[in-house]
Amino acid sequence: MGKNYNVGIIGATGMVGQRFITLLSEHPWFNIKVLAASSRSAGKPYEEAVGAKWCMDEDIPDAVKDMVVMNATEDVEKIASMVDFVFCAVDMKKDEIKALEERYAKAECPVVSNNSAHRHTPDVPMVLPELNPEHIEIIPSQRKRLGTKRGFIAVKPNCSLQGYVPALFPLSKFGVKD
Repeated sequence: MGKNYNVGIIGATGMVGQRFITLLSEHPWFNIKVLAASSRSAGKPYEEAVGAKWCMDEDIPDAVKDMVVMNATEDVEKIASMVDFVFCAVDMKKDEIKALEERYAKAECPVVSNNSAHRHTPDVPMVLPELNPEHIEIIPSQRKRLGTKRGFIAVKPNCSLQGYVPALFPLSKFGVKD
């Protein structure tokens, strides 16, 4: 792969945000450019913001320790201008998550969501790339609804599904239903 992507992690101080950091900090395709969280963490260096809440086995990666955490809800436009897309894993009410993710999309920033809020939104693809890559074909309809050219939201299924569906999916070719 020839391109590196500049990414943001929205909800960076939570457990899923921390996992995104450990997965992406050394990944050859991604450059973590933005860490964002609530107003309680905004303005602090990441290591200070996460403090004793760090729950990963590995240490906080050096590349992000001193990054200043941005405000996930107030800095949407600025964050959108700094990244190619964001990963979103926030701890908020579903209606607040929907509104926040749509704000990022409307700021022309694609959103890859770990949240459940948009899993039932008809024009938001829920993608397991190995199984249903064609589901992204709904994105033009979503962009039309949102009035965007580049921004969109895509979600992943919940964690239990992503573990067993890839193993069961091949059985559907043989007509297995139960």
